[in-house]
Amino acid sequence: MAASSPTILGLPASPNHVQGSMSSMKAIAPYLAMIVSTLAYGGTNILGKLAIERGLNCFVLNVYRHLIAMMIFGPLSYVLERNQRPPLSLSILMKIFVLTLFGATIHLNLFYIGLDYTPPTVASALSSVIPVLTFTLAVLFRMEKVKIKSAKGIAKLIGALVCITGALLFTFWQGPLLPGFVKRPLIIVQGKNSGHGSKHYKDDWIKGSLLIFIANATFSVWFILQAKVCEVYSARLMMNTLIGFFASLQSAVAALIFDRNASSWKLEWNLQLITVLYSGIVISGLSYYLQTFCISKKGPVFAAMFSPLNLVLVALFSAFFFAERLHLSRFL
Repeated sequence: MAASSPTILGLPASPNHVQGSMSSMKAIAPYLAMIVSTLAYGGTNILGKLAIERGLNCFVLNVYRHLIAMMIFGPLSYVLERNQRPPLSLSILMKIFVLTLFGATIHLNLFYIGLDYTPPTVASALSSVIPVLTFTLAVLFRMEKVKIKSAKGIAKLIGALVCITGALLFTFWQGPLLPGFVKRPLIIVQGKNSGHGSKHYKDDWIKGSLLIFIANATFSVWFILQAKVCEVYSARLMMNTLIGFFASLQSAVAALIFDRNASSWKLEWNLQLITVLYSGIVISGLSYYLQTFCISKKGPVFAAMFSPLNLVLVALFSAFFFAERLHLSRFL
């Protein structure tokens, strides 16, 4: 019996056409993956702000979310990578441990502490430093080349200058408040002295922005290290399983040092539990894997350059639901 010919919308399709369609899908897959991943991060900025304001400890959040991710990736790795998983050496384990320390432990804990002092829009806007820091590190480690005489090289340098200038302007100068979209917030967010009339508002703005800036710098290191680890260990599911294990272990140690209150580990059926589940399944699960996939295919700079996209989602959400008004520096 002859095999049926491939069809598109019921019409016969030539093998070349089908092959071309598959090639096109493979080409755009990293772009779609990073867009989905970046927008998902916008959601965790909003949920994280609300949950931490309501008493969720950032170290406890990181422990739970990475335990969830480990429980997701572990069985998948056992089933899908059992016959093709390369052996784990002590050297590779140490590389993944250090990778986790920068990208999942230091980055996230500093980010959530900074988020407690600033609105979610600030955290998202400061992500514009991630592409330039990642690009700079990639150049230093000879993972990226800059041809100053070419239009592409000049565009990269101009883009890097704009990103870092915007982040510095955003951190140290606010400017006048612009008119808001709505008068009353649907969701009230206060944080630590975060009201515009608060005596300590400016100090908290700078403190929170600097913490998030440092967190983003460690996230740039995460992109670079992840590219290096992907070169020597190709089992992405197992890698993310180990990241979940090490991150939960590292954050648990930090929690025991900085917060020994047993009640901090208690979760109820509320926004805090939703934040933990979202962060564990969507961010530490889906987004981590998508990032690993894109970095292994396109490199760290490609993955990092999508970071500012979450500002669009967070800014719109904050403007309508939090009645957050933009300062001139944020607009610029």
